[in-house]
Amino acid sequence: MVVSREKTPTAQETFLQMAQAAGLRGRLLITIGLLILIRFGIFIPIPGINRTEFARAISNSPVLGFLDIFTGGGISTLGIFALGILPFINASIIMQLLTAAVPALEDLQKNEGEAGRRKISQITRYVAAGWSVIQSTAITIGLLRPYALGDPFWFVPETVLALTAGSMFVMWVSELITERGIGNGASLLIFVNIVASLPRTLGQTIDYAQTGGRQAAAQVVILLLVFLVMIVGIVFVQEGTRRIPIISARRQVGRKLYRERTSYLPLRLNQGGVMPIIFASAVLILPQSLAGFFGSEGAVSQVLVQVANALRPGTWVYVGVYSLLILFFSYFYASLIVNPEDVSKNLKKMGSSIPGLRPGEKTKQYLEGVLNRLTFLGAIFLSFVATVPTLVEGATGVTTFRGLGATSLLILVGVAIDTAKQIQTYVISQRYEGMIKQ
Repeated sequence: MVVSREKTPTAQETFLQMAQAAGLRGRLLITIGLLILIRFGIFIPIPGINRTEFARAISNSPVLGFLDIFTGGGISTLGIFALGILPFINASIIMQLLTAAVPALEDLQKNEGEAGRRKISQITRYVAAGWSVIQSTAITIGLLRPYALGDPFWFVPETVLALTAGSMFVMWVSELITERGIGNGASLLIFVNIVASLPRTLGQTIDYAQTGGRQAAAQVVILLLVFLVMIVGIVFVQEGTRRIPIISARRQVGRKLYRERTSYLPLRLNQGGVMPIIFASAVLILPQSLAGFFGSEGAVSQVLVQVANALRPGTWVYVGVYSLLILFFSYFYASLIVNPEDVSKNLKKMGSSIPGLRPGEKTKQYLEGVLNRLTFLGAIFLSFVATVPTLVEGATGVTTFRGLGATSLLILVGVAIDTAKQIQTYVISQRYEGMIKQ
């Protein structure tokens, strides 16, 4: 096989390595097998529930529709993997917040190396287990108990145990994919769950275009073009970075003098990825979710229902509040990922500096300014991507893509890019192993 010496492997080299290299082929087969296993597990039913009545009750629930996308239909089918990877993702978010707020956890992450990161991962698993118990209990009592067929007393603990065990199994599989597969286990599980809903969505859209005449077909074409433009824009923004030049000082080791080296510090345009949209969506569906738990009577429930009606997708109130929430969470998440003070200190320790700026406070202020401008531009783009598909759906009247919006698009494109880069990394490692053997 002809091996390329370029930094980035060509498509031909990547596919040849995937087919011929035993290590990469084994990782791909393990990943595909585990993903198929999880998809089968979604359709293993939780016993003792009237599924017909439950499906009729939740058919128009935006809260469950939003969660059902990330579980690949696990909630609507009432499978033992109904919670999916969501408790682990929630636990990871909680641990990220705690790491930034608790000095002991921050010290574990920054100063303890691999041992510290393993300990944080173990704590995250415990938090995920506790969160899955809380979430499964709320779902069982608030949603499933009215549709129980057997003894209501034993139904709650049995269902909570089944949902929690299923969630822990999914978390274990995601870690297996990360360690022995091609990586990004949790992201790949969400990716596959979203892709699993595409055939049904596309089928409904095709039926709508065929039965609605030329006007419906034109509306579907317009909506698909908007989604295509959104995907292209997401790719450009996800890959967009601001490269800040860095100069390393001269060093003398023994008799050898190392000259100044020029490199760069990459700051991503969209630091938070899809997380600001997920947080903002969770806040927007919170009023209706709380109204469902409080019941239909009472002053609190009435206020929550009015707020939920005001925040219906497609209204200008929804667009404004959604954009403000995305802006807020973009800055919040960027502050967790990049700390200008830590970056300036690390540059000073390494004897590096930004041209024209003194190390220390000046460098910190400059990085804060650049990061704030990048975060603002990224938040504007996220707001645009999050609201435009919903507005176009309202204008065209095509509602078959409802739920498959900005969050799903960002996750699909982002995970696809990350997975492609991960595979390219394995190809590069195989390339250098072949060069060493030669």
